[in-house]
Amino acid sequence: MSSPLPRPLAGLPVRRLTRDDLVPCADLSEDRGWPRDEHRWGLLLAAGTGFGIDDPDSKGLMATCVVTSYGPRMAAIGMLLVSGRHARKGVARQLMHQVIESTGGTPLSLYATTPGRPLYEKLGFAAVGRAERMSGHFQPPAEPGSPDADVRPGLGGSPGLTVRPASAGDLQTMLRLDGHAFGLDRTHLLTRLPAFADHLRVAEEGGELVGYAALWPSSGSHVVGPLVARDTATAKLLVSSLAGATDRPLRADIDARHEELLRWLGERGLRHDSATTVMTLGEQPPGDWTQCFAPLSVATG
Repeated sequence: MSSPLPRPLAGLPVRRLTRDDLVPCADLSEDRGWPRDEHRWGLLLAAGTGFGIDDPDSKGLMATCVVTSYGPRMAAIGMLLVSGRHARKGVARQLMHQVIESTGGTPLSLYATTPGRPLYEKLGFAAVGRAERMSGHFQPPAEPGSPDADVRPGLGGSPGLTVRPASAGDLQTMLRLDGHAFGLDRTHLLTRLPAFADHLRVAEEGGELVGYAALWPSSGSHVVGPLVARDTATAKLLVSSLAGATDRPLRADIDARHEELLRWLGERGLRHDSATTVMTLGEQPPGDWTQCFAPLSVATG
């Protein structure tokens, strides 16, 4: 059994975070060696509920956590951070207990780092999957007609499959496609994508939308996510289109079951960076994993 919190920390209140906490949240991310990502923090605090513990010895935050609710069937937990000077003192456990209590028995999911997994296991979470983080400069497939060109080129799929920038008229169709793939309504999150992402693309064939993906900034990189597609060939085409829109390195957290996409990304110059374990408390998340290739962020599930 873990030891109780030191007396000065035990009574510290957990409060709701607001957009006024963007800079302290980013400071805490930086303290733990993560990108500051004020842009992502803004989305998380707008689409989800942030919880924090103020540091009594500074004007900053001692700890944070964000819950993104998708209704009574699931909520995602992310951004559980504790400042370095207060690490390993039970602060994360205290915050998680209160966060879990606040969700009222709703099934929960999260992406656990290796150091964080033991805490979640003690809280009753079980491993149900894994995500592989791939990062690096994307090397586009050879041009058609060149000696090194792959078939179509290196993407496969139907010749009628195309990718284009998303328009406002695509949103409702995107939401229906996402609802089928993810298994839950993410309207409150996805309607923020056009303002959040630098690029938003859709894939279609014969007038039917069969996939979509976004590209958003994180420190010196661009993140691909969400990536939702009917099949791997469609996912490849979306990634290739987004990669062509940036000179920055790409990053993506790919469901490890999508082995073909992971191999292809490796061939295109991205390398394995790290891995996270998908964990749940309660029922497993619904949806069709074969169409969900990457989350918007590991913090949103």
